[in-house]
Amino acid sequence: MSRTDLLAATQSFESLKQNNEHGAEFWSARDLQPLLGYSQWRRFEQAVDRAKTSCATSGNNPEHHFAGAGKPIVGRIGSPRCVA
Repeated sequence: MSRTDLLAATQSFESLKQNNEHGAEFWSARDLQPLLGYSQWRRFEQAVDRAKTSCATSGNNPEHHFAGAGKPIVGRIGSPRCVA
């Protein structure tokens, strides 16, 4: 990756950054997916699962670094539900 590509990616990551109610920074996996070149969620989800495994292997608790958030959708009968 060239310096220009790295700078563009960094700026894009910064534009996707969010803050929670406590001021902590976080990024949504669904927002990062296209930036990282994944066209399908299921393939990106596999990458996220590998990252969680690496996190645990390095002695960190993945629950402290990866929030389990689904994507809210409206079901067939109009009731909202969450999908992974």
